[in-house]
Amino acid sequence: MNRVSNKGNHYNVEPKLNIKKVITTIIVLLAIIMVIISIKSALTKKVTTKNISVQTTYFTVFSNDKWGVIDNEGKNVINPEYDEMIIIPDKNKDIFICTYNVNYETGTYNTKVINSKGEEILLGYNNVEPIENNTQNKIWYESEVLKYESDGKFGLIDYDGKVILAPEYDNIYAMQGIEKSIIVEKDSKKGLVNSIGETIIEPIYTEISSLTDNYSNGYIVKDENNKYGVINPDKKVVLENKYDSIDHVYGSNMYVVTEVGVHKIITATGESVLEGGFDNVVSIDGEYIVAEKAGKYGIIDKTGTDIVPADYESLSYCYDNNYIAKKDGKFGIIGIDNSVKIDFKYITMSLIKNGNLIQADNEQYTTEIINKNFDVVLSNIIISEINEDKGYLRVRSNDEYKYYNFNLEEKTAKEVLPTRTLFLYKENGKYGYENNNGEKIVDAIYDDAKEQNEYGYCAVKKDGLWGVLKSDGAVLLKPSVNLNDYLYIDFIADWYMYNDLSLNVYTK
Repeated sequence: MNRVSNKGNHYNVEPKLNIKKVITTIIVLLAIIMVIISIKSALTKKVTTKNISVQTTYFTVFSNDKWGVIDNEGKNVINPEYDEMIIIPDKNKDIFICTYNVNYETGTYNTKVINSKGEEILLGYNNVEPIENNTQNKIWYESEVLKYESDGKFGLIDYDGKVILAPEYDNIYAMQGIEKSIIVEKDSKKGLVNSIGETIIEPIYTEISSLTDNYSNGYIVKDENNKYGVINPDKKVVLENKYDSIDHVYGSNMYVVTEVGVHKIITATGESVLEGGFDNVVSIDGEYIVAEKAGKYGIIDKTGTDIVPADYESLSYCYDNNYIAKKDGKFGIIGIDNSVKIDFKYITMSLIKNGNLIQADNEQYTTEIINKNFDVVLSNIIISEINEDKGYLRVRSNDEYKYYNFNLEEKTAKEVLPTRTLFLYKENGKYGYENNNGEKIVDAIYDDAKEQNEYGYCAVKKDGLWGVLKSDGAVLLKPSVNLNDYLYIDFIADWYMYNDLSLNVYTK
């Protein structure tokens, strides 16, 4: 039998692959690659934050005794070179009112309006000014409307220069503390227009005031016969001018008036509900009335029956027929049956309206938060922010900041401030910042720090001095500014908030 030998001819034989060994080798190689990538990522510490995207916002600044304007990136829009404060009627619109030629003896001055390009606008109008208002020592301006002068008379224009009220008035100014309510004076008489220049009340009255702190409840008007009435924002005359006085109180469609020497409560139709039996009315809350008698406060109903005796130094409605009361100089809460819900032991007490929560401050100058069931849910805290629009509290407790919604459920900063890029964390008694994913972006090296503001800046403190981080955690200004005497710490780039909070001005 002739056999053919393959010895020495191995190159002609196709070997079989060991699949298990190949797969194992690939897995090992992939693992090595992943380790290398992880080490490289750790060494480079790649920042995974991004800049905050916000609408361009403008701020008045004060530097070297001069006034200017910056935007939210800290860029100079108007160099600080003006002697008088530059007014920004709307922080998101590039309309800036500059004052010059000021004569303090005569009270005269001139204004000009420029935009962010430095171009003068609204050229056809003299002495353009915003309609300035003031609430709780905070200055603000009526939106979309400006006052101007022509031949000694005043009118209104919008931001585009369109006339919305002809220049025929002797004066135009805001009803202080009340929005959308602008007083116009003509021939020594007063009228009222809203923020779009629509006439609500003709200028035929000697006095006009808001019935309450909410313009929607109407206005008290006084005529030349010294009689009072009420006009609603829809121009409807609710109470004709026949009353000796009208109190600034409204509730349950009832008013408090004095007619022919009688102090009484009436309906919108003029029907008398209750006559006499009280000195003053504080509030009308449903069926019950907080009334003053001989300098003390109690609660009566619409028949004048005493529900809660007038034994209190103050009374204010909070919710569910319960009242914040003051007795012997201390605050507590009582029910409509005069039962004590919360003992009289607090130095101040107020309602957080949107949450139906009570903020109560004790003699140790810390705060307690009380819920609707009159349980003290938070104690020994210092409140740093109450945001009723977004429905959260920010408090400081044991040197840490915490957030709570109005159900008093603790939340993280990431939950209540979802548009921010950096969030405070504390480690070994120091502060740093992490991103949304919990990655540490800024090491905990600062003695104190603030949450990132809405424009992306973080105020940080080290060795007694303040500095600024950008929205990606990079240092914009090393801690170098002493702000020990400042009430509020906030930065726009390297500009810090001026110590007069009512002005909303930044400086450096």
